[in-house]
Order: sequence, then structure tokens, then C-alpha cells
Amino acid sequence: MLQTVVILAIFAKFFTKKYKIDMNPLSARLQSLSPSETFAMAQKSNELKVLGIDVINMSVGEPDFATPKHIKEAAKKAINNNFSFYSPVPGFPELRKAVCAKLKNENNLDFEPAQIVISGGAKQSLCNVILSIVDKGEEVIIPAPYWVSYPEMVKIAEGKSIFVYAGIEQDYKITAKQLEEAITAKTRALILCSPSNPTGSVYSREELKSLADVLAKHPNIFVISDEIYEHINYVGKHESIAQFEKIRERVIVINGVSKGYAMTGWRIGWIAAPKWIASACGLLQGQYTSGASSISQKAAEAAYTGNQDCVEKMRVAFERRKNLITKLLKEIPGLKVNDPKGAFYIFVECSHYVGKQFEGKKIETATDLAMYLLEQGHVACVGGDAFGAPGHIRFSYATSDKNIEKAVARVKNTLAKLN
Repeated sequence: MLQTVVILAIFAKFFTKKYKIDMNPLSARLQSLSPSETFAMAQKSNELKVLGIDVINMSVGEPDFATPKHIKEAAKKAINNNFSFYSPVPGFPELRKAVCAKLKNENNLDFEPAQIVISGGAKQSLCNVILSIVDKGEEVIIPAPYWVSYPEMVKIAEGKSIFVYAGIEQDYKITAKQLEEAITAKTRALILCSPSNPTGSVYSREELKSLADVLAKHPNIFVISDEIYEHINYVGKHESIAQFEKIRERVIVINGVSKGYAMTGWRIGWIAAPKWIASACGLLQGQYTSGASSISQKAAEAAYTGNQDCVEKMRVAFERRKNLITKLLKEIPGLKVNDPKGAFYIFVECSHYVGKQFEGKKIETATDLAMYLLEQGHVACVGGDAFGAPGHIRFSYATSDKNIEKAVARVKNTLAKLN
């Protein structure tokens, strides 16, 4: 028996070497994907913390608040009432109705429950839509700076990302003219995020209308409107591009409870879409994840149907923090800082420091600068290269006022050491 095992092992080694067979081949699809830089920086931050280093993590987009009490109580009630079985693939009817009511009451948008699909977070909702409507070789317009996962999702669908860049001088928002110039016969969709990750920029109604006017001339183009930061805005009212009648049947709204209700770990997102797209997303989801967590869905239902004071309380805190970090960063020489109008990120133009050195080591990119700030200043942020915007860094201010003050002081002192 032993002789047989040895002979087989020798044969396998000879065969794989001669014919150059990879014993662990990944699909080309997986090999094309890039790791998430935001999670990578968070992991490096945690590794330093394990070593006893006091790191202030401003890399991850996650509210630091606990989920509101009435939402947690609804989840406990669901457990006690034995909501422990498979949920319907598109979501519980009660939650889908609650989403429709939210869309009507807050956005003046009319949707039916059949147009709503509940998923395991807005990230899955986005991927469901992209996989459902984008074919190989089709183009998806993505304004840059962009959230790191958009182009990776387009890769999975074998589509092609077309980036349209808007810098700080445009408040990181693309114009109608830029959109028109990016459209080709192969354009299938536009991904729009407002309020924006990573910039915090918010499109006004007038700006959205100008984009809608362009899209109205191109009836084959869909709009994937990522509105996950809807409730964290400092302009008074959220505006959705779905409000414009002439393109409404081609807009897919993506949203969820993660950011506005401090429920990131509950993993509930949703789409509101034309029925045929909602059906397609349900078909796809039914084959690879099925319905979202039953307990989380009941918690999300409570989030939408319960008292909304908790949402406003968190928004006010985020706005206070935004004002604080904006003021402090503007005091650092060499940084260019705008005034974000939503979300909990500030996107800083830092090209002044790219090319400088510390102890003979040159800062070649914004990613290098972010790593330098982590290793020398013990502040975790993310380089703009990951967001399609070299020469920038992103800070998340979803942390305490005290941490913000301490972090910016560290950033200022650490940048001053570069020459």
C-alpha cells in the first residue's frame, strides 16, 4: 500500500511538472479582481492595534453608533416569535411594503412591493443589478472618484468601466457635458452615488436634472442610483434622480439600513426597480443566496416603520464632526479641502506631499502617503488611488470628536516630517 502511494505521488509530481498544470487554478474572473483597499487598510490598522499601538482608524465607512434600541428589540421579538425559517427570496412582504411607504413618504416615489427586492446588504443589491443588466463588453459609466467596488462588480459582469473624472474644483461632481461625451453605442448604465462615497459630495436637484436631460436622449441607458447615504446629508433634503418622469422607468434605486440606522452588520439592502429588473434580481439571488436574514429583515422593518428621531440624532452628530474635521484639516499646509455635504467622509487633495521623502523613503503615491500616516502617525486612512483619484486621501469621520482632534493633530505633525 505504501509503495502504491509513493508511486502515485511521484507520478503526480512528474505529470504536473511536465505539462505545467496549476493544481490551484482560479477562474480568470477571480484573477481579474482587486482586493478592497478600504478593508486592507482596516486590517493593517487592526494588526498594529494587536501590537499595542494606539491607532485611530479613519479608513472604514461604518457608523460608530450602536443600533437604536427599538430596532434591536424588534429583532429579539422576531427571535422569540420563531422567525428562524427561510425567508422569501425577494424579502418579507411587510418589509417590502415598508420600503414602498418610505419611498413615497420621503422621496415622493411610487413603487409596488413587487418592485422591491431585499438582499444581504446594499453591496449585494448593487451586484445583483449589474449582473442582471450588463452583458460582456457593455460599458458602464462610473464618475470618479468612485467607491472601490463599482468597477470590480462591472468586471464580474464582464462589462467595461468608463471613468469620468471630476476634481475638487468641481466639488467632485460630473457635469452633463462630461456625461454626454462619455456615452457611446455600447453604454448600458450609469452608476451614480449621492451622497457620495468617497467624497461626501451631494448632487443638487438642478444638477441631477441636467444629467437626466442627457439620459432622456439615450433610451437604452439605465441609471443605478446608489443612495445608501441618503439620511446622512447636510443640505436639508435628499434628491433622487428617480424623481424625473422621463427616465424613471430606467432608474434602479439602491438603498438599505446600514448607514442611516447604524446597522452595517445586520446586512440588509434593497433595490427599487422596474418589475422586470426586480424579477431578474430575484431569480439571480434565488440561485446563490436566497432570502436575506429573517431576523435582520424584521429589524429593518422596525427601522423604517418606527420613530425616526434616532436617524436625525446621528445625522446631527455627523454634521458636527464634519464641521470639526473640515476646519482642522484646512489648517494643515499643503492640503486642499472642500466642504462635503453628506455621508461621513472627507476627501482631501494631498498631491503637495506626493514626491516628498521621510528618512530617505520617497512617497510615490497617495497610497504610500496613507501607509506613511498609518506607520508613523498611527492614523488609518485610504489612498485616493483606490477610488480612481490619485493625489487624494479619504478620511472617515465616523468616530468621536476627541478622536478627530487627536487624529488630525497626528496627521499635521506627521506630514511636517516630510521633506
